[in-house]
Amino acid sequence: MSDVEKRVREVTARTLKIDPGRIQDNSRFVEDLGAESIQSVELVAAFEEEFDIEMDEEEALDVKTVGKAVEFIQRYL
Repeated sequence: MSDVEKRVREVTARTLKIDPGRIQDNSRFVEDLGAESIQSVELVAAFEEEFDIEMDEEEALDVKTVGKAVEFIQRYL
């Protein structure tokens, strides 16, 4: 597991208040992990803070899985 993937999982678990063990690459934020719309926005903000980046919010909110979030964030690093 890459450092980016590990940090994405930690931020996701902390923001959604879930067990990190539930999070897989193919986990969908809404359907599998229970993220509500406000939490999706909070996740984007948390990822930006964690990685010290500024993402396009519309594009970021279109990212549906943990694995795709890792890929998306890696493009900004």
